[in-house]
Amino acid sequence: MTQEIEIEYKNLLTKAEFDRLLYGLPFPLSGKKQTNHYFETKDFLLKENGCALRIREKEGRYQLTLKEPHPEGLLETHDWLTNHEANSWLDGHIIPKKNTEKQLLEQGIAIEKLLYCGQLTTVRREIPYQDVLLVLDNSTYHDQEDFEFELEAKTRETGLQMFQHILSEHHIQHRETPNKIERFFYSMKD
Repeated sequence: MTQEIEIEYKNLLTKAEFDRLLYGLPFPLSGKKQTNHYFETKDFLLKENGCALRIREKEGRYQLTLKEPHPEGLLETHDWLTNHEANSWLDGHIIPKKNTEKQLLEQGIAIEKLLYCGQLTTVRREIPYQDVLLVLDNSTYHDQEDFEFELEAKTRETGLQMFQHILSEHHIQHRETPNKIERFFYSMKD
């Protein structure tokens, strides 16, 4: 499948809260490393349209993903890249990919306007839990480090209810949490 709707809830954590969830829920003690490589136009057309574009490098594979607003969450459109294609993208030589290019053009964004902006590396732990997916992320970017809890669900109602339950059960304050690409770009201003 090249498209999916993502319904997720997220919360930034302190290191102590991260550890509380890590040891209080059945997360694996070691995580898997992944790196997000972010793209934008010089005039921030992706952000202006509520979109984000990344290549996720994970276990030697590269997946290009465009995230767009959708009434139920986020519409994600994917294309797989070969190592050569991914390296070409990172070197500023964008190779069009069928699914993402179609969606970008619908947003009025030509692929030749895309620029590589940098990377964010995450050590991720995931577990299926009572019909949702729980995720603990420890991310580093621009000499910064953060900790995040994410919950992915099939429906908004199920997701929100479980999200609030876990935060309450583990005595974690709910915080408005920008997504990773927003935190990445915001950190560039410092």
